[in-house]
Amino acid sequence: MDQNVDITLKVNGQSVSRRIPARTNLVDFVRYELELTGSHVGCEHGVCGACTIRVDGQIVRGCLMLAAQADGAEVETIEGLSEDGSISDLQQAFHERNAVQCGFCTPGMLLTAEELLQKNPSPSREDIREFISGNYCRCTGYQAIVDAIERVANERSA
Repeated sequence: MDQNVDITLKVNGQSVSRRIPARTNLVDFVRYELELTGSHVGCEHGVCGACTIRVDGQIVRGCLMLAAQADGAEVETIEGLSEDGSISDLQQAFHERNAVQCGFCTPGMLLTAEELLQKNPSPSREDIREFISGNYCRCTGYQAIVDAIERVANERSA
């Protein structure tokens, strides 16, 4: 029995087709097949958020989703959002507030922050803390991350 599947999806606006092992998770697919290395495998249990990727407009845990489940979907990684400038203000705020720290969690944090600001353009600090609570920062830079997100929310709503 063939353990491989054919998938076609759109990643950062580009159509991609591959024959891959059926058990390949989405984050490994984008990292190793497509060499989009911004998303990381952290805990491999969907707890830390380092593998956060956007699928059809919703953030998902890339380590919990099989690439085969994304067949036909539109996938956006941190590279796509960075290149089109969607999150440049968040990136700038993270940099200026020293919220980047070691950078391991940063792509997932940025994708999560962007989703928060799309759903709630004027979040309170408590809203921000709650929304990013599923993303772990190994450096414990949460104060700076919350500051950066709050700053962008205020700037975008001004």
